[in-house]
Amino acid sequence: MIPSAAAPSRTEPSWRRDLLLLTVVFGALLAWRLGSAPLNNPDEGRYAEVPREMVAGGDWVMPQLNGVPYFEKPPLVYWMVAASQELLGGSEWSLRLTPALFTLGGILVAYATARRLFGRDAGFWSAVVLGTSLLYAALGRMLLLDMPVTVLMAATLCCFILGVQEPPGSRRRWLFYGLYASAALATLSKGLMGFLLTGAVMFLWLVIYNQWRRLLPMYLPTGIALFLAIAAPWHVLAAGRHPGWAHFYFIYEHFQRYTSAAGHGRYQPWWFFIPIVLLGLFPWTGFLGCSLQSALGGGWARRGERAVEGFFIVWAAFIFLFFSASQSKLITYILPMFPPLAVLTGRWLAGALAQADAFARLRTGLRIFGFLCGLIAAALCVAVLRPGVIRDAAQATDLRPYAFVIAALLCAGALRALIPTSASGSARGRAAAYCMAGTLALMLVVLALAAPIIDLRSTKDLALAARAVVKPGDRVYHYHAFFHDFTYYSGRQVGLVAYQDELELPFLDPAERARRFIDDAEFRREWAGPGRVFAVARIRDSAELLADPDFHYHIIAKGPHHYLFSNQP
Repeated sequence: MIPSAAAPSRTEPSWRRDLLLLTVVFGALLAWRLGSAPLNNPDEGRYAEVPREMVAGGDWVMPQLNGVPYFEKPPLVYWMVAASQELLGGSEWSLRLTPALFTLGGILVAYATARRLFGRDAGFWSAVVLGTSLLYAALGRMLLLDMPVTVLMAATLCCFILGVQEPPGSRRRWLFYGLYASAALATLSKGLMGFLLTGAVMFLWLVIYNQWRRLLPMYLPTGIALFLAIAAPWHVLAAGRHPGWAHFYFIYEHFQRYTSAAGHGRYQPWWFFIPIVLLGLFPWTGFLGCSLQSALGGGWARRGERAVEGFFIVWAAFIFLFFSASQSKLITYILPMFPPLAVLTGRWLAGALAQADAFARLRTGLRIFGFLCGLIAAALCVAVLRPGVIRDAAQATDLRPYAFVIAALLCAGALRALIPTSASGSARGRAAAYCMAGTLALMLVVLALAAPIIDLRSTKDLALAARAVVKPGDRVYHYHAFFHDFTYYSGRQVGLVAYQDELELPFLDPAERARRFIDDAEFRREWAGPGRVFAVARIRDSAELLADPDFHYHIIAKGPHHYLFSNQP
């Protein structure tokens, strides 16, 4: 049987005050130097360029990348990023504002859900755990699709678990409508997983915990109508605009990529996500075992007494198993597992910190925190001091001050958390937990300062140089690569030499495909012709070409790892 939702006490701090505090603190952390680094290549460059081409071409239905139909993902995030560009300009800050706002929204959803289910302290610590988990906080500052779909899936599932506890009435109806709307928006952000995975979690929980009687009423007819009103129009328009879209989108992108290891270069072993979850949950990794054990208390026979807690376990376990079974794995795929883990950890922390022996209850987790702090600090120092660990020696030198500061913060945070104060047991525990959250927050502040140095794959400087000298009739090629950020910063399409990337060329007009996607022989022929041709290449990829005495060129601009060169001065 599901315990009733925890009713807020009049003596508890108000919802409004808590939500405002969390918004200000985590909003400031997310906004800190959000636009300081150039767009990373390829992901952020891709997800900035697609919205730019939407605005430039006036086509908000069929996404395009480098002038090629890009059918991999639905357009919700593209629409939001494009709107942000139009309202706030095309800065890196405005581009990353969309995922940052979703990240903040996810923190507030975790707070509201956990508070309603387990009390105010559980809500507070759930929000803190989620907002200061390393992977969640780091990805919240990057223009990717994974954070929006994670938050929308979390909203769907949180509306469900809150809704099934309400008696029939307006509150239950609106929670279920929130479920259908969130699932539709999740579907519009990253495809069918938006409702298939959330639906699977709900179904498994109902089966495992035998909660079918809680399901009705679920307002299915009006809910399905709401879902279709939001999710269906774009899919119908896209299918009508291009005959090959449906097969590519539904079959290849959703099923073949999941079941096949070929064609996308994303195969990883089954255990790939285990270290990612453990490190990504830092600094709270050490509390995960206690949190799960507490949520599972009572065993199988008494599982009904822990049905609410069990929902979050089913949620996290299903996401982990689903993506572990996939033949296509990326680090970001496992992000939807973090909201339920944060709620379970926040619930356990709230209970532990309410006890007189709170510090003793936290001791094992604090020791794991200290160990991981030392491990990460040592790894950072080795990376910047040992030659060859970071390929670019100049980059390693530039990163040393930041690495040393982070290492010092981690060591100081570990010592401060592990050494008890003279306060009472509960106060000691809270001080240690606050110290853990503060350590991660300060680490993120320093990482934001170092962000422009951490990733040197950007071609922004070359793109801006090209924008100043390339004339309308000139040709620009990327040599043996495709640099997504270049097209965004330069504001123009490019041709590719002996390279296709993930561009969906079968959907491009054959004549245009032959003109823009050429081989090395055609590139040399055009290079020797009368027209002006520009090329962008990695320094290492172009070494053999530029060493050829018969290949004449002029360096226009040089980045840390790239050249922009031309056949004419």
